[in-house]
Amino acid sequence: MNYESDIKEKPYSCEVCGSSFTHKHTMLRHIKIHTGEKPYSCEVCGSSFAMKQHMIQHLRIHTGEKPYSCEICGSSFTIKQAMLQHMRTHTGEKPYSCKVCDSTFTRKDYMLRHMRTHTGEKPYSCEVCGSSFSRKHNMLEHVRTHTGEKPYSCEVCGSSFTRKQHMLQHMKTHTREKPYSCVVCGSHFTQKHDVLRHMRTHTGEKPYSCKLCGSSFTMKQHMFVHMRTHTGEKPYTCEVCGASFTQKNHMLQHMRTHTGEKPYSCEVCDSSFTRKEEMFQHMKKHTGEKPYCCELCGSAFTSKQIMVRHVRTHTGEKPYSCEVCKSAFTRKYHMLQHMQMHTTKKQYSH
Repeated sequence: MNYESDIKEKPYSCEVCGSSFTHKHTMLRHIKIHTGEKPYSCEVCGSSFAMKQHMIQHLRIHTGEKPYSCEICGSSFTIKQAMLQHMRTHTGEKPYSCKVCDSTFTRKDYMLRHMRTHTGEKPYSCEVCGSSFSRKHNMLEHVRTHTGEKPYSCEVCGSSFTRKQHMLQHMKTHTREKPYSCVVCGSHFTQKHDVLRHMRTHTGEKPYSCKLCGSSFTMKQHMFVHMRTHTGEKPYTCEVCGASFTQKNHMLQHMRTHTGEKPYSCEVCDSSFTRKEEMFQHMKKHTGEKPYCCELCGSAFTSKQIMVRHVRTHTGEKPYSCEVCKSAFTRKYHMLQHMQMHTTKKQYSH
């Protein structure tokens, strides 16, 4: 088809962007994109639209009318396009193809979104911090980290969430639903990614590696936390004393030193603890469990830390040194006690 015949077929052109159209009314409708004109208004909520058809489709939100039905499963839809897209879930048709990698899609917008993985385009930007995103809903979710908005609420306990998926995952804690099972040991999980992560305890897979030192991790989050040992980043700060931490849970545990909160209780003697692992450690006093053994003399201990400290009695290792006189100690606590001797002497010398 040559240029002249194309002009004859699309004789109406937009003066703003040069797009051409076969019909005058199509061109006039297109121009509203540039002018922002929205002459059609919803009588119920006042929303306005550039096209009458869009206003009619919108009205079905209020009336509940769904005139288009799937012939296979009976699902109904407010617009014909949505029904046709749904039909592809039955037929498997994927008419939109990526020109770069030949991936196919049921919807054009899915294909266009996928193309951004090749182009690197991120057209949606956060107005607060400037972060950019390839998908609009990712940008909107990010904005909630600034606004604190949590629009999705649990109907059972009222907990609120920034993302619908997180709320649905949380709901399983009430129903105790654990639909995902480990094929090796049979452990059950509420979320698919949890079972995939658990599987690595069997396979030994550590797919996330530190680019600086090569340490590898089973979870991406653990790798990010580890990276802070290189960067020195401590993004979590105590609002009371200003102490900063590499991990959020460490900051929350620290906060309990100010509040006095001890949320973990022993079921035997009602002793309470600020940290869950401290409670588990305490429980071994009741059970008599001593899972950590010295390889040199066979002595058994309730905690790994006590066992490591004991081993130093065999090796003579003294890893804690005084900065003033270089005296060395097997335990940090003893070194700190020793340091007070220098502080006291300094006070009396004045």
